[in-house]
Amino acid sequence: MELLLLFLSFCFLTLSGLTFATESGTPVTTVTVKEDDDAILPCSLYTNVNIEKMLFDWKKEGTVLQKEVFMYVEGKHYNNGLPGQDEQFRDRVSHFPEELKYSNASIRIKQTKLEDKGIYTCDFPRLQPEAKIFRIELVVGAAPQPSVTNLDQTNDWALLQCDVNGAYPKPTVEWWNSNNQIIPSEEPQVSKKGEHFYVTLKTTVKKTDRYRCAATQKDIHHQIYKEINVHLNGLPEWAAALISVLVVFIIALVIALAVTAYCLKKGLIL
Repeated sequence: MELLLLFLSFCFLTLSGLTFATESGTPVTTVTVKEDDDAILPCSLYTNVNIEKMLFDWKKEGTVLQKEVFMYVEGKHYNNGLPGQDEQFRDRVSHFPEELKYSNASIRIKQTKLEDKGIYTCDFPRLQPEAKIFRIELVVGAAPQPSVTNLDQTNDWALLQCDVNGAYPKPTVEWWNSNNQIIPSEEPQVSKKGEHFYVTLKTTVKKTDRYRCAATQKDIHHQIYKEINVHLNGLPEWAAALISVLVVFIIALVIALAVTAYCLKKGLIL
């Protein structure tokens, strides 16, 4: 199961990971996960060298100091009780022992939090002729499902509200109809607590339909939605139009009959 998960992780990174060059020229691989999901940070020498007797050290870059994440030294790993290990990662990081013989020094971070996002380094400081350092950016996103409410309704319209609570990064929230068309809405109400965004979006609909509130977070390639069915008792547009035509016709007929009767009475029509 561990091997399968690691393989799938590498496949995901190959297909959707973003690699770019930093100012120092060291490539950075991006790993994107949802909050509370496990994240696998890849690190491998790509030489199939057995690293079971080597040293590799994982750190997280900070604005001032680096945080110690995980250290492996010649067959021993220091995850719990590592001197200097940051409390943020205690009991949350593990490696893949069976993969060390293939030069794989990847780690798993359990139940990622927003504060875990950032740049991580995987360092082989004793590697000759020079140390080898890999850099990985971890992007963590919170993507809760929207909640939808029918606030008010008459025979002709319904006022719908969509709430997206605790999202990160900031989502784009839209109302769609059953044809996947964006429908006009009010200006969204946005607030922020910590790094989480809270968005409320209202719309007034005038047709019986299935409506969808969609929250899109392009930064983490994520979209989630919630649907609501609205049934209005008003007549369909075609029926209302037909009734309007019939009313006009009846009024015109009544006027014509009244004029004809008046003319007959006055002897204007023989």
